[in-house]
Amino acid sequence: MPYGLRLLECLLTAGCRVQLVYSQVAQIVARQEMGIDLPARASEARTLLQERHRGLPGQLEVFGREEWFAPLASGSNPPDAMVVCPCSMGTLAAIAQGLASKLIERAADVVLKEGRKLILVPRETPLSTIHLENMLRLARAGAIILPPCPGFYQKPQEVADLVDFVVARILDQLRVRHSLQPRWGDPAPDR
Repeated sequence: MPYGLRLLECLLTAGCRVQLVYSQVAQIVARQEMGIDLPARASEARTLLQERHRGLPGQLEVFGREEWFAPLASGSNPPDAMVVCPCSMGTLAAIAQGLASKLIERAADVVLKEGRKLILVPRETPLSTIHLENMLRLARAGAIILPPCPGFYQKPQEVADLVDFVVARILDQLRVRHSLQPRWGDPAPDR
C-alpha cells in the first residue's frame, strides 16, 4: 500500500489528472499496513486523499468499484495509462482471463483492448506457476509487470527510499518527470 499512496502523491504533485478506483481489500490493507481508513464512499475518499496529498481541485477523481458509468469503463474514453498498485494475484488473474466483474478489472480490460499502457505491480511472493503464467499472458497482451523490487545500489537510508525507488520506476514507465531518485551515473544528492 505504501507504493500506491506514494504513487498517487507523486502523480498529483506532477499535475497529472488521476482517476482512482480501489477495492474492498485495499481498504483492509490500507488499515493494516498504514493505519489509514479508506472510506467506502468515493466522495469521502476523494476528500480524504486530496487533503492527505494536497491535490489540486479537479485533479483527483475517485470512482466506486461498481461505478460502471465511470469514463474509464468505456473504450470511447480510455485513460492514457493505468497502474494497478498494488495488484493482488486475484485481480491480476481476473485481468489475465478477461473478467470484468469489478471496475478495476473492466478499466484494465479497456486499457488493454485500446492499446494503452497497463502497469501491474504485483504484491505476492513467492510466485506460483499459476501467478507466473498469468503474468506471462498479460505481458504478451501488452501489460508491463513491474514487481516492487527496490535496488540497493543507491544506499537507501530508510524504508521511504525503497518505496521511492519502485515508484520512480513506475513514473518512468508513465513518462512522468520526477526527482525521486538520481539517474544511473548521476551524482547522488547530499543527504
